[in-house]
Amino acid sequence: MDYAHQLLEREKVFRDPVHNYVHVKYQVILDLINTSEFQRLRRIHQLGTTSLIFHGAEHTRFAHSLGVYEIARRIIESFEENWLSTQPGDGLWNDSEKEVTLCAALLHDIGHGAYSHTFEHIFGTDHEKITRDIITSHTTEINHVLERVSPDFPEKVASVIGKTYPNRQVVEMISSQLDADRMDYLLRDAYNTGVKYGTFDLSRILEVMRPYKDGICFEMSGMHAVEDYIVSRFQMYQQVYFHPVSRAMEVILNRLLQRANEIFSEEGLKHNPQTPYLLLPFFHHDFNLDDYLQLDDGVLNTYFIHWKRYPDDLLSNLASRFIDRKPLKSVKFDDSTKDLLPRLREIIEQSGFNPKYYTATDNSFDLPYDAYRPGKKQIQLMQNDGSLIELSSISPLVRAISDKQTGDNRFFFPREILRPEENVDLFQPEYDEFNHHIRNDQLIK
Repeated sequence: MDYAHQLLEREKVFRDPVHNYVHVKYQVILDLINTSEFQRLRRIHQLGTTSLIFHGAEHTRFAHSLGVYEIARRIIESFEENWLSTQPGDGLWNDSEKEVTLCAALLHDIGHGAYSHTFEHIFGTDHEKITRDIITSHTTEINHVLERVSPDFPEKVASVIGKTYPNRQVVEMISSQLDADRMDYLLRDAYNTGVKYGTFDLSRILEVMRPYKDGICFEMSGMHAVEDYIVSRFQMYQQVYFHPVSRAMEVILNRLLQRANEIFSEEGLKHNPQTPYLLLPFFHHDFNLDDYLQLDDGVLNTYFIHWKRYPDDLLSNLASRFIDRKPLKSVKFDDSTKDLLPRLREIIEQSGFNPKYYTATDNSFDLPYDAYRPGKKQIQLMQNDGSLIELSSISPLVRAISDKQTGDNRFFFPREILRPEENVDLFQPEYDEFNHHIRNDQLIK
C-alpha cells in the first residue's frame, strides 16, 4: 500500500470537547500532527487577546486544526456513502481527492503566528502565504511528510489552501461561506468562551451538504439548519469577535510592538541584555521561515514581562498594561462627532499621555453574510429538480442580515481620563472637558 493510503494498525482518536473524538486512521495524518511545525500550534491561542475577556478561551490553533480536519473527514465520509462518483463528469465526489482534502484541512492554519493578526499588521507578515511556504519549503518537516506521498503533493495541498486547486468541491469544503473551517471555529469559540450564540446543528448541515459539478451545495430540506448557522455567525461576530475590550487590548498590543520596534530596530541596541533576539529579524524586516516558526504566544509574553522593567517609560508602561490586563477605555463615534477627536487627543496629551501610543480609532463593521462580497461564493440550495437557488433569495431571515453593515467606530483612550486618581486635581479641567463629551458610551457635542 502506498504511503497516502497507509492505515495505522489501529485507529487513533483525540478526545475533543466539541466533536467528542477526532478520528485518525491514516499514517500521513498522524505524521503531520507529530511534526514540529504542527505542534507549534499548541502554543498559539485561537482567539488572541479575546482570552483576556472570556477567560475560558484558552484553546489553541492546534485544537481548531484538528477540528477542521475532523469535520472534513465527516463530510468526505458522507460523500462516500451518498454521493460517490460513478463516471467522469457526473459532478459527484471523486474519492481520489480524499488525501489532499484531509491534509489541507489539517494544515490550513499552519502559518498562523503569535498574536497573528496584530503581529501581521505591525510587521507585514501574511499567514496565508506563510502557510503555503511551510507546506512547500524543503526545510520543513511537514514538507518532508507530504513529499512521501508524491513529489508534487505539497504543491497540491498548498493550492487547496490558496484556492487555486482545480476541484472546487475540495476548495469549498475548507474555504467558502459555509465550510469546515468556519463551522469548527464557531462551535469551538462558543464552547470555550461560554456563550451560546455560536451553536448550530452541525450534524444536520453535514447531512444535507452535497457535491455538485461546480462545488458544494445544500439540500433544500436543510435550509433552516443553514439559516441557524448564519444567525450564529452573526451573533458571534457582534458579541465575541468584535468585543470592545478585546479590541482595546489589541490596541495596546499593537502600540507595544510598535514601540518595541522603534527601540530595538536601532543597530546600537543589539547587545542590550533585554534585547528580544528572536524578534530582531522582524524589527529589521529581514526574517526567514525558521525565524517565524520560533515565535509563539509564550515567546512574546516572555519578552513583554521583561519589558515591564525596561528603562523606556512608554515600553514598560505598555507592557504592564498588556501583561496585567489594563485595557484602554473606548467610546463610539460617528460622522457627526468625529471632528471632536483632534481636541480629545489634545486633552489626552495635556493630561500626560502620548496620543501616538495611547489613542486609536477602530471599527468593527462586518458583513455577517458576505454572499455578495467580491470573490465570495454564495450559499446555494439544491431544489428537487436539481436547480440551484441562492439562500438569501428564499430566506427572509438571512435576507434581513445580508449585505447589511453592522458594527461601530470606536475611539480608544486611557481609562484614567475617565477615572482620575483620588486627590489628584492637576488635570481636573481637562478631565471635565473630556467627560463632557461622553454619554451612554457615545461621543456627543
